[in-house]
Amino acid sequence: MKRLSRMRGDSLIEVMIALSLTAVTALGLVAVQSALARGERMALLRERATLIADSVAESIRSEADRTMVIAQWQARAASMLPDGDLAVLNRDDNVRVAVVSWRADEHAESCPEPQAGSTKACIAVAFAR
Repeated sequence: MKRLSRMRGDSLIEVMIALSLTAVTALGLVAVQSALARGERMALLRERATLIADSVAESIRSEADRTMVIAQWQARAASMLPDGDLAVLNRDDNVRVAVVSWRADEHAESCPEPQAGSTKACIAVAFAR
């Protein structure tokens, strides 16, 4: 009597398919993690810039010495943001705009303010004195 032996286990092609699916999934997770980290960094920079712009607007509105306030916050912007800069622009009808700009990465929106430059991101806060 002859016994038929059945082969058990996975074939090489099945193992290769499983490994390739695992590798593609892992690469996808790494890409998502990288995008999340980049978004978190941009949000942190925007938060810092908003803090600076709001503080400048409040300080200038409270009748403080404008040049001293701007110099103080320019130094803080330079230390808190990559290539950080601050400008206070005078617009029509006694409206001023505090513009905080910083070096943006290639995925960020460029600043619409012409003084900031095309390679920079910015936050602009308008206020009246």
